[in-house]
Amino acid sequence: MTWGFGSNPGMLRWAKRITACAAPGNRLWLVILCAGLACWGGLRPAAAADRALDFSVHTLSSGLPGPTALIVGGIQGDEPGGFNAAALIATHYKIRSGRVIVVPNLNFSSIVKRSRGIYGDMNRKFARLTLDDPEWKTVDRIKAMMKHPEVDFILNLHDGSGFYTRTYESPQRNPKRWGQSIIIDQARMPRVEGREPSLFDDLSRAAETCAGDINRRLLDDTHRVFVKNTHTAKGNREMEKTLTFFALKHHKPAFGIEASKSFLTPGRVYYHLLAIESFLTQAGIGFDRGFPLSKTGIRRAMDEDIALSLGEQRVLLFAENIRNRLNFIPMEKDRELRFDVNHPLLTLVPNGKGFYLYHGNRRLTRLFPQYFEYDLGLDRVEMVVDGEGLSIPFGSRVPVKERFLVKHIPDHRVNIIGFSRQDTTNESGFVVRQNNIAKRFSIDRAGRIFRVEVYREGKFNGMVLVDFRAEQKSLKLARARDDRGEKAPFFR
Repeated sequence: MTWGFGSNPGMLRWAKRITACAAPGNRLWLVILCAGLACWGGLRPAAAADRALDFSVHTLSSGLPGPTALIVGGIQGDEPGGFNAAALIATHYKIRSGRVIVVPNLNFSSIVKRSRGIYGDMNRKFARLTLDDPEWKTVDRIKAMMKHPEVDFILNLHDGSGFYTRTYESPQRNPKRWGQSIIIDQARMPRVEGREPSLFDDLSRAAETCAGDINRRLLDDTHRVFVKNTHTAKGNREMEKTLTFFALKHHKPAFGIEASKSFLTPGRVYYHLLAIESFLTQAGIGFDRGFPLSKTGIRRAMDEDIALSLGEQRVLLFAENIRNRLNFIPMEKDRELRFDVNHPLLTLVPNGKGFYLYHGNRRLTRLFPQYFEYDLGLDRVEMVVDGEGLSIPFGSRVPVKERFLVKHIPDHRVNIIGFSRQDTTNESGFVVRQNNIAKRFSIDRAGRIFRVEVYREGKFNGMVLVDFRAEQKSLKLARARDDRGEKAPFFR
């Protein structure tokens, strides 16, 4: 998987971090963070908060010949089914043939604010747009991606109101509704003299095939999906402004996928993924999915093992089940905000004296920093975990079943947050069990994950997390990465 990014603010670059906790024998735990580093372009946090977040591009390449699909989510920020489905494709799918390019967060600033569009509806800006529009650069970038000759077809993910039906049935089920529909602008691709037939020249047939595939796997018979032809070129002024019609005008087959807003987010994502998988299969793009296609499987995949790394990747925080407020997070003094994430919908936004952590349109927690100078002379700690000696790099998670001990580090102080000994401020050398640490100091609401921090002469060296959760898991983001780490040449 490759993430390509634009200019500041929210300038993102590749940062791959692999930390391993190894011990003699067969015990090996890996924590893998495949992340884009968000750098606020040298701006102070207050200024950065007023600037739009850039979108990210994820290329899942099989390395084998085949078509290329472009999947776009989040063009409208109040449609979480679409952008969560796109994020799952980027993080939990492996492509076996062809290539899939995913933009899960096209209108990221509107996603964070739960707004259809803080600068107006972005999906009405593809016919004409002035240079002074705040989203001109975003729209121009996605247009360039769509027009690239290696992109064969485009899927634009939406959540729509009610249920589209061909005849009037009720206020929520009628031809003016959008939910549970596959949108096409016309029945066939425009004819161009001398142009070879495209993959989906018969738009209507491909959309009907997709609807049929979905309708064989409905969660309820009332969720039936139909094809909605907007006949855009026949005078539909609103649809003339959309992403899909722009694609058709540039000879690219494009489909809108609308899940009903009547469902909770996992239900919407379920139908989006069914539609995406149908189009990929029709195109001959092979894939593997890393979770069961059910509402429960989707809910778990959306939230599991999402993580944030701060400060030269020496501070690790798991966002899953995180407390709604975390205090005294060690951040680097006199430096702009820098962070890594392992999920395209995870971001950190300055707010007053702290920072809000968002996962898509969900505000997960507020972080309040404590600023230190960083001492990078030490990069790991030696620990004994459940009787085994381990060397733990900073920015790692350490699974613990019963007990751990941090070995003494000359001239350094160990602070196990929530563990207290009245006779010392250095908490190295003590055997610590879960019940020895005050639960309220955990980073998770269940009281299972705790911070171990190391300092030298008042400077911060780094942190590791000790994790007492019953089920010890490793991050799974690596499975969706291109095995060769290849970046698509036109998104460098």
